[in-house]
Amino acid sequence: MTCRGMDVSAGEVVEVRMSRVIEGVEPVLGPVEEGEYVSPGWIDVQVNGFAGVDYNTPETTVEEIERSIMEQFATGVTRLFPTVITGTAERMTGALRRLARAREEAPHGGALEAFHVEGPYISPEDGPRGAHPVGCVRRPDLDEFRRFQEAAEGHIRLFTLSPEWPEAAKFIEAVVRDGVVVSIGHTKATAEQIRDAVRAGATMSTHIGNGAHAVLPRHPNYIWEQLAEDRLAAGFIVDGIHLSRSFLTVALRAKGVERAVLVTDAVMPAGCRPGAYRLGEVEVELREDGSVRLAGGTRLAGSALRMDAAVENVMALGGVTLQEALTMAWRNPARVCRVAGRQRGLAAGERGDVVRFRMEEGRVRVLETVWNGERVFGG
Repeated sequence: MTCRGMDVSAGEVVEVRMSRVIEGVEPVLGPVEEGEYVSPGWIDVQVNGFAGVDYNTPETTVEEIERSIMEQFATGVTRLFPTVITGTAERMTGALRRLARAREEAPHGGALEAFHVEGPYISPEDGPRGAHPVGCVRRPDLDEFRRFQEAAEGHIRLFTLSPEWPEAAKFIEAVVRDGVVVSIGHTKATAEQIRDAVRAGATMSTHIGNGAHAVLPRHPNYIWEQLAEDRLAAGFIVDGIHLSRSFLTVALRAKGVERAVLVTDAVMPAGCRPGAYRLGEVEVELREDGSVRLAGGTRLAGSALRMDAAVENVMALGGVTLQEALTMAWRNPARVCRVAGRQRGLAAGERGDVVRFRMEEGRVRVLETVWNGERVFGG
């Protein structure tokens, strides 16, 4: 299997030879279409569902999860962290158990690299809680987490919680020792609580700038505290809806390209027609402007973003280069969330995950996606 195009990081046209791993990358003198690029496959560490498929319900079938994976291959994503949000213990463990089954049984289930659990140990307060159901928010419980991990067959690698709970620091220390990446999110934590969480091992902020009060003190506040903390990487939902251009620009300057991770936070209606949908226990609407909001209200409930659109948006709205945007789409999530075999780029021995795409007047058009050496989209 081979792919050919401009490697932005190398600054030259290359041909990538691969099977399940990359076997070689060679400069080539042959022609390539202008504006055609190759990149390591993109990684989405926060996706709640896609193409009408909800990862937050135990009723979702393995076949539906497989279909959602195939739809995401068309956006350049080759590895994803299906995300389960706040719910009852029964629904969360059921959803994790179903995802673990799909990872094992679906033809492309290995693309479910690991799982992200977002909640239920978040702020119960309106604003920071976002669209998570208030009746299911609860205090950190290590025994419950271990039941989640058992249901997930050990595949939970990213966990979002709020450090405002008195038990948070000890909880963070315990799960980090077990190899889980802890991210701060949906929080009203104080500066001291955020510092305690980082000292305990938290290394990321979940969709920074969202899951927050509409009005905050000028300073101090929990957004500035996380932006100022160099030990925290940050996820960004760059759909032109969740973040303003000015906030995105300032936040990227604060984090630096090396600590910025593109996420979609896509939910089940992503890739579908506008209309009414249900996310787990929550009624939502996909509106004509592309936003997903709680039914009848204005509060955002995830996004309908695709990763190819996130790459083009962060260039247009954040003023970054294509190489920087690609760094946020594959290298940083691989490093921050410990995706093995995906941190060195187009290099021999890395996994055979490649995306070939074209830039057309600032737009990204995915031409071909290769996963584990198999062409799974285009060609």
